Amino acid sequence: MLAGLLLLLLCQLVGEWIVLALALPVPGPVMGMVLLLLGLIVAKRVPEAMRVSAEGLLRHLALLFVPAGVGLMVHAELIAAEWLVILVALVVSTVVTILVTALVLKYLTRNLDLDLSGDKR
Repeated sequence: MLAGLLLLLLCQLVGEWIVLALALPVPGPVMGMVLLLLGLIVAKRVPEAMRVSAEGLLRHLALLFVPAGVGLMVHAELIAAEWLVILVALVVSTVVTILVTALVLKYLTRNLDLDLSGDKR
């Protein structure tokens, strides 16, 4: 399990270095995930150590939401004062996300002619 965690953290570290070196407007962990994805594509399999580590992290994923919940409690007064702005931002961003997703899906499936069963005609 330690080897898998080390590999995950190494990908994140290299991602941070790339972002800093190239001044990219992307978070380092995102770049690390891209590097990890590329490595998994090249390897054409998930190493056993990484699989075990990833499953262990996913088993305890709920714990990662604790800091966000604490942040909500700490800033409850600010949230109460700005609830309308937060609500509008959430609704607008959700609608925009749904519209963009629909447009991308429509664009990517424009040449597909599928019947209701999903089989190509």
